[in-house]
Amino acid sequence: MAQGFLQSFDKNITVCSAGTNASGKLNSKAVKAMAEEGIDISNHTSDSVDNYLDLEWDYVITVCGGANEACPAFMGKVKHRMHIGFDDPSHATGNEEFIWSEFIRVRDDIKKEFYKFYVEQIKSQL
Repeated sequence: MAQGFLQSFDKNITVCSAGTNASGKLNSKAVKAMAEEGIDISNHTSDSVDNYLDLEWDYVITVCGGANEACPAFMGKVKHRMHIGFDDPSHATGNEEFIWSEFIRVRDDIKKEFYKFYVEQIKSQL
């Protein structure tokens, strides 16, 4: 979802998303939640962070929930490392209504925090 929002803020920046436990496919609820915002992430993939280790990055932002120390380290070439943590809505338990509300809550948090990041860190540098 973070990749989808960042790319929607500025089509001229390169945004990639990866994780340490990549499944190769997206969560259908995340795709649906983003579609409600008018952002199609259905063509995104769940890539392994290993795919990006040999590239240079201006920013690497970890988004795993909890403490920053619990996130895996990215050992590639990075100018700026940041942590903007969110709960993983795919771990929500309960009835379907509650689980869906967690996807919406996290989506809205991601939008707010990544727009702030975009304005303060990227747009201000252009």
